[in-house]
Amino acid sequence: MANTNPTTSSQPVLVAGGGIGGVAAALALVRRGFDVLVLEQAAQLGEIGAGIQLGPNAFAAFDALGIGEIARARAVYTDEMVMHDALDEYCVGRIPTGEAFRKRFGNPYAVIHRADVHGSLLEGAHATGRIEIATGAQVQRVEQDDAGVTVVTGDGRRFRGAALIGADGVKSAVRRQYVGDEARVSGHVVYRAVVDRADFPADLQWNAASIWVGPNCHLVHYPLRGGEQYNVVVTFHSRDQEEWSVREGSREEVLSYFEGICARARQLIELPRDWKRWATADREPIGQWVFGRAVLLGDAAHATLQYMAQGACMAMEDAVTLGEALRATDNQFDKAFALYQKSRVARTARVVLSSREMGRIFHARGVERLVRNELWKGRTPERFYDAMEWLYGWTVDTCLAKD
Repeated sequence: MANTNPTTSSQPVLVAGGGIGGVAAALALVRRGFDVLVLEQAAQLGEIGAGIQLGPNAFAAFDALGIGEIARARAVYTDEMVMHDALDEYCVGRIPTGEAFRKRFGNPYAVIHRADVHGSLLEGAHATGRIEIATGAQVQRVEQDDAGVTVVTGDGRRFRGAALIGADGVKSAVRRQYVGDEARVSGHVVYRAVVDRADFPADLQWNAASIWVGPNCHLVHYPLRGGEQYNVVVTFHSRDQEEWSVREGSREEVLSYFEGICARARQLIELPRDWKRWATADREPIGQWVFGRAVLLGDAAHATLQYMAQGACMAMEDAVTLGEALRATDNQFDKAFALYQKSRVARTARVVLSSREMGRIFHARGVERLVRNELWKGRTPERFYDAMEWLYGWTVDTCLAKD
């Protein structure tokens, strides 16, 4: 790859995928002086899903992408994170996320609707005037030469660019071409729904990111959109052979997996009228994300299970780090991509592997459950914060790997 400064090139940078990672990458690229063309396979832009949790690292990324004010206005700021045993209501752990937390990490902990994160990024993208989005553009293959890349879509269109950011999700076509591995289906099924406050149990209307952990299952709830709605998420180990998929869910299926949990937590699975069902998958961590003028980002690089609540956060961190790597290398793609990869591989792999282990802790049964319930007994907030430093202490100023 030639070591030219491409900001004078008439070719845009191509981004495969118009989700959170793709639009965040586009914003980061524009801030480095590039025009960007985002290729989104869906007929129209939008995010399916419900609520997501945002650690302080997410807010650091929002600020670096220039949308901090927009995103902050849409978030709900929690007082604590709390874990209860779903069998007997025992409080396993409680982490305050108020003033001391903010002082420690420089940013808050919050919850937000996934569509509000995506919408905030899109607002920032539209405001630049330099990001074009092509919908109905499903990447089929990538061609490269010394001068750039060409993406061929399923309907035969050809898009030319100076480089390609593969941010096309768990089923990434870019990763399939260059890596060729398969997603690792977990066997864990996640049901998500949003419930209006009026229909949500008064004794669970906490301003907290709350989880009820049980044998081979757990339930999550927290407020959204100023407390007018509540996010409800239930997860269980499927008794069936699963494939990665998203589809409408069945209330009867959910009810069949939660026998034996306490009445207070059980209220949650009686609430939703409509469920969306995810059969989850992650990817084995890989050390190579760069393939000539193409590089992976977000779930395409490091798809993770949901147990660390870091999927969207990691994708936005990727985008910011890519932008910083371009800044540090005077926009030379080969050097920037190498620096980006070096800066991100170990951190994102730690999140992927930690998420798997956290899923085991959440879903402990028998004696393992008893051990889990003893893990954090008597732990002070400061000790919790120390344990979280590696994750929540990320900032744009320290995101690049040192030589």
